[in-house]
Amino acid sequence: MNKDILQSELQFKAVRSSGAGGQNVNKVASKVELIFDLENSMGLTDEEKLLLNKTIANRLTKENVLLLQCEESRSQHKNKELVIQRFFELLKDGLIIPKKRVPTKTPKAVVKKRLKLKRKVSDKKSNRKPPEIE
Repeated sequence: MNKDILQSELQFKAVRSSGAGGQNVNKVASKVELIFDLENSMGLTDEEKLLLNKTIANRLTKENVLLLQCEESRSQHKNKELVIQRFFELLKDGLIIPKKRVPTKTPKAVVKKRLKLKRKVSDKKSNRKPPEIE
């Protein structure tokens, strides 16, 4: 993953934001949308692209384009920095290969203990019953 190449491939669009800002909201485009084309990226290897397709599939459009938005700040520059930071965190998390889980076997001592306890509880309950008279 080459951060410099990736950053040069990012496209940004500034839009009017909702939320706080009074009359300023109506005239300033402070919300920033980040657009990243995963398929045509030169900063990622083919293996990384395949892995990202699986891990962040729910964040991608049908054309494998990633869209991120940020409107936390009133400043467009601050929102741009935040959305870039969020983008790289998303890529970093998406490229982590999870460890394969190795199932463990239940120890024999644990099984014996459980069966012994079951037998004890069963005996206790059977002793509560009145004796059968023939």
